[in-house]
Amino acid sequence: MRGYRIGFGWLPRLLVLLSLLGLNACAMVGVSRVKPVDVVSERRADVIGSKQLSDGTVQALNVLALNPKQCTKAFGECAGIVEHASGLDEERRLSALSELWLGRALRGDRQGAIDDATLDAYLQCARYAYAYLFYTQRTPAERVFDQRQAKVLAFYDYAVARVVGRWFQELPKLSTDWTQTALAGWTVLRPDTDLHLRAVPNELISASALRFKGLRNVYRRDGFGSDFVAVTPPSAADAPAVPWREPRYVAMSGVLVFGGHTLDEVLATHQVQLLARNPYRDADVTIAGRSVPLGANFTAPYGLWLARSGFAMQSIRSLLGREGGISEPRVLLMQPYDPDRLTVVMLHGLASSPEAWVNVANEVLGDEELRRHYQVWQVYYPTNAPIAVNLMQIRRALDATIRHFDPGGSARATRHMMLVGHSMGGVIARLLVSSSGDKLWSLLPEDHLSAARRARLRQQLAPYLQFTPMPQVDAAVFLAAPHRGTPTARHRIARWVAELIRLPLGVLKEMASLADVVGEEGGKGAPLHVGNSVDNLSDTDPFIVATENLPIAPGVRYHSIIGLYKPHGDLAHSSDGVVPYASAHLEGAASEVVIPSWHSVQETPAATLELRRIMRLHLHRVGGEAQM
Repeated sequence: MRGYRIGFGWLPRLLVLLSLLGLNACAMVGVSRVKPVDVVSERRADVIGSKQLSDGTVQALNVLALNPKQCTKAFGECAGIVEHASGLDEERRLSALSELWLGRALRGDRQGAIDDATLDAYLQCARYAYAYLFYTQRTPAERVFDQRQAKVLAFYDYAVARVVGRWFQELPKLSTDWTQTALAGWTVLRPDTDLHLRAVPNELISASALRFKGLRNVYRRDGFGSDFVAVTPPSAADAPAVPWREPRYVAMSGVLVFGGHTLDEVLATHQVQLLARNPYRDADVTIAGRSVPLGANFTAPYGLWLARSGFAMQSIRSLLGREGGISEPRVLLMQPYDPDRLTVVMLHGLASSPEAWVNVANEVLGDEELRRHYQVWQVYYPTNAPIAVNLMQIRRALDATIRHFDPGGSARATRHMMLVGHSMGGVIARLLVSSSGDKLWSLLPEDHLSAARRARLRQQLAPYLQFTPMPQVDAAVFLAAPHRGTPTARHRIARWVAELIRLPLGVLKEMASLADVVGEEGGKGAPLHVGNSVDNLSDTDPFIVATENLPIAPGVRYHSIIGLYKPHGDLAHSSDGVVPYASAHLEGAASEVVIPSWHSVQETPAATLELRRIMRLHLHRVGGEAQM
């Protein structure tokens, strides 16, 4: 029997072979598919929205062998490693550092209070974003399609909003003439601003945090910086002694700039300054020698003002003459006065307020061309007073406002003004550009008066019954305006409302004085009747009949926007449900548009588009582009 010797020299070779085969059998790379919507979500994810680091930062950490999950627990430590490690180009390093410091700041900001360590983290975030945007080799324009840049901009904007909010809390602790201060280890320079506010703000609200109901659109301008609403407190200038009200809610765009002129200097600096800009005047801002578009939110100040105004209840109290209403007209400026912008004056109708223009003003100023060339004033007046009284008081209020802001009468803002009036406001707007001549004296019961009493009566009533066109106005738009009154004012419900209305105290005193002139002690049985606003809107009211055909100034181009509710029959006999077409129609109008609508035609998108068209025509007619 042949024998064999069994050796084990082959065993190591076998084990090596099996190991190699095992390694080869375990695939190093796998693949799977995700839904397109998940792809988009992953690309948009970042430390702000999903509380996870963005894909770009994760890749940067992987290059440095850092665990992204561990970094979300220790943002600051990871940021220190990323700052000094090699292996990343500057753009990837700076964008990752911006997000890591933002993550650190967000963690410390959970309770809403920003301590010094959290403020420092926000400033670090903003500085690295600033360095990425303006001090790396490529310009922002060259990175326009980079998703990383969009994220870095979002990191910067968020950090600026939080930093400026904290700084605002520090202002009361500083003297009025401060130039710089130390905060959270940083040297903070006094803000550089071109905002003209009527007082020091008592609130500074990030516009991105506001959401509005009742506004069709929110108009923003994309660009660099964060958007704010600066809110100033009521002041003595709001006293009844002056009729104008400068805006308390003002748009502000904020940009943080850091010391240094090179990348190394910016990364080493702890000096920072806020540029607080008026976005109506500034469309761009210069950063590191480059002009970049300035972001803005134009709706937020307007929406916040309306939301806090209480106009809805106040306008009803004013109509009924109850406590809490207003007794005299006010001219409300929607933006800080600008002598170089044309002025549009809006007048609301019966039982209304500036809320009548809630979408109109927002949509008009949402148009970039119009926003560059126009500013909006709104006249808020008590709608219980007779039209003649409101006409006189509104004219005085507008004249006083114009004299205050343009005492020399040379500003572009007051040389080509446009009136826009709805309903009763449209009637008043037409009378503001009309001549009464001697046509309204027929309203007076003078036959039985002596010459002396007749002269006294005319002297007292001249401000109400004798007027000339406003010389500053050369355009007007009338929306659903009952120039010849409306039979609706004679209906039972309207008469019931009229009985609830109390005339303003000033009107009652004037009536008593007039009654004395005509010889009726105490006004009892006085032959001179003064109706309220509802009476005036009747198609049989003596005042509305006497004024319906007064001539409009030849230099005024006027337009009509008329509602058509449930059309039937021919247009001449139609109505908007309140005002007949025949009353709203004016011969000689430069244009007339009839829109399917109830009486509140100004609320329709079609009316806004037409108003925009008219404003553009007016702008081009007065040479807008050539003078700006």
